[in-house]
Amino acid sequence: MRIPAKVRSVTVDASPPENRLDRRKTRTRAALVKAAQTLIAAGQTNVPVLEITQAADVGMGSFYNHFQSKEDLFQAAVDEALDAHGAMLDALTAPLTDPAEVFAEAFRLTGRLHRLVPELSLVLIKSGTALVSSDRGLAPRALRDIEAGIEAGRFTIRDPQLALVAAAGAILCLGQFLHDNPDRDDAAASDQLAEDLLRMFGIPADEAHEICSRPLPDANPK
Repeated sequence: MRIPAKVRSVTVDASPPENRLDRRKTRTRAALVKAAQTLIAAGQTNVPVLEITQAADVGMGSFYNHFQSKEDLFQAAVDEALDAHGAMLDALTAPLTDPAEVFAEAFRLTGRLHRLVPELSLVLIKSGTALVSSDRGLAPRALRDIEAGIEAGRFTIRDPQLALVAAAGAILCLGQFLHDNPDRDDAAASDQLAEDLLRMFGIPADEAHEICSRPLPDANPK
C-alpha cells in the first residue's frame, strides 16, 4: 500500500491564493506549521519562538503575523495533522457500506501509517490522550463508525465513547510499540489488533478475521 503524496505531508493544502502576497503568506504559514510538526515529532516543544522561525527559515516578525503564541502554532500543527489523516481515511473508506469494515479498514490503514509516514505518526502519538477528545482527525470518525455499527446491529456495545477510548488507546500504543520495535511486522500487528477490537465490539471471531484479511485499497494518487 502506498500513501498519496498529499498525505505524506501532514499539512493540509489551502486553496490557491490570488496574488503574490497571499502566496507568500501561505508559504510562510506552511513553513511554520511544518517546523512545529517536526518539533512535536521530536518531542521538542519547549523551545523559543526564535528557534521555530529559524527552523522554518522565516523572520521573527512573520511568526506573529500568523500566530499569537507558540501554543497557538503547536495547536494548529496538531490540528492540521489530524485533518490530513482524517481526509485520507475518508477518501479510502468512502466505497465501503458496512460500518464494521469501515472501522477495521481505518484502523488497519492508521496502523500502517506509523511506519509509512513516521512524522505524522509521531505527531499523533505526541498528541496523546487529547486525540480521544479532539473533534478532528481519527477520533470523531471512529466514533461515527462505532455508532453506525451499533445502529446497524453490527456492534453490541453499551457505551460507544468507551469503545472509542479502547480503539484510540490501541492505535496510539500500537504506534509507540512499532517505533520501539522496528523488526515487528506493522501490517500483521495492525490487522490483529483490528480483529481483536471487532471481536470485542461483538463481531463473530471468524467474520472479524475475514474482514481484517481483506485487501486494503490502492492508495496511489490518480
